[in-house]
Amino acid sequence: MSTGREMPSWSKSPAELQEAFARALNGFPEAERRQMFGYPAAFLNGNMWTGLHTTNWVVRLPDGALGELLRIDGARRFEPVPGRPMTGFATLPPSVLADPDALHGWLRRAWQHATTMAPKQPKAKPAKR
Repeated sequence: MSTGREMPSWSKSPAELQEAFARALNGFPEAERRQMFGYPAAFLNGNMWTGLHTTNWVVRLPDGALGELLRIDGARRFEPVPGRPMTGFATLPPSVLADPDALHGWLRRAWQHATTMAPKQPKAKPAKR
């Protein structure tokens, strides 16, 4: 019997995208690299500001910049599960991914946004029995 809460099965990000992501993050040495949904992601003070998900490169932006990005052909709100968008996140369109300067510009904007966010408090670990 299905509970409706099973995780969808997602494919790995292409190797070229993972390599491009790793290279791009070299420009942000303060970023903490870890996994989110099993994909590479970057965090600042516990807040994810960019990451990969299947074939998508995702950034977190303030409302104005998010609206600007969404006006670019191919960009869209990020929904890891259909119908459940993550607030403030959008996927970068192919035109941005193909242009290193544009890519760095959007990553810089996402990074700047992350610097304005309150640090996340680590979740308490459950007590051992």
